[in-house]
Amino acid sequence: MRNLDHDCLIVGGGPAGLTAAIYLARFHLSIRLVDAGKSRAALIPCTRNHAGYPEGIAGTELLRLMTDQARKYGVDIDCGRVTRIGGIEGGFEAEWGGGAVTARSVLLATGVTNRRPPMDEKLHDQALAQGLIRYCPICDGYEVTDKRIGVIGDDRHGVAEAVFLRGFSRHVTLISPDTPLDDLKTQDWTKLGDCGIATAHGPVTAIRPEGDTIVVQTAATAHRFDTVYPALGSDVHSSLAKMLGVALSDEGCIKVDAHQRTSVPGVYAAGDVVKGLDQISHAMGEGGVAATAIRNDLARERPLLR
Repeated sequence: MRNLDHDCLIVGGGPAGLTAAIYLARFHLSIRLVDAGKSRAALIPCTRNHAGYPEGIAGTELLRLMTDQARKYGVDIDCGRVTRIGGIEGGFEAEWGGGAVTARSVLLATGVTNRRPPMDEKLHDQALAQGLIRYCPICDGYEVTDKRIGVIGDDRHGVAEAVFLRGFSRHVTLISPDTPLDDLKTQDWTKLGDCGIATAHGPVTAIRPEGDTIVVQTAATAHRFDTVYPALGSDVHSSLAKMLGVALSDEGCIKVDAHQRTSVPGVYAAGDVVKGLDQISHAMGEGGVAATAIRNDLARERPLLR
């Protein structure tokens, strides 16, 4: 059997990938992790619903601590974007700017990217840091309790997010950025009416922070909120999965079994690239499950002995 560089290659250094790396290294396996530095967790100014941090923790700090922990146990971590991956005898080979690597197994923890509203990138990041723009009502809906909330979104996805946030505040407005709100189905209008959610027609022409508020400008008027949630969907990073021939859902998410195995033997997936809750805790749990499955599957091929 051909000797490969590592037991597992992990693509993605967010909570799922780093958790798996820590587990696998502590199983005394050889691990290489390649990360493009685009984890959504790094965009979180402060998460207060992650257990064990009652005062909250910044996403960047959480990732730093997890990275340090992985390195402590010998995980090789490289910064870069994997551009090619494919099967070879006994495993897989991947390439990125730093070179190429072979491994007996692969864990894809490549995540997703939130679609942003139309605004200057610097202003967006400023608003995000101030909590004027938020992307996860499950994570931080508590922080906007009883505040003025704007939801920017079309179709049923925007309606669902507005209804969810109505559980935190009675001051919720759904703004359609592109399509007319009149295109919503009767049941969606009923939900909005029953919950007392205000609506406003787009298009959205500008979004700007003003002091401790954020203004959403439409053709008709300027709407001022304490925070805005863009409910515009996300782009799934599943291009590497496609190269490997892994089965995907209609949304482009990687399909996995109960142990995070994909349809291709030796390939696993965890975190937001797998359809799920899009939560740090959930991603970490999937990372642990995937790591244990990888260890046990490799041991069935060849006993792991010290």
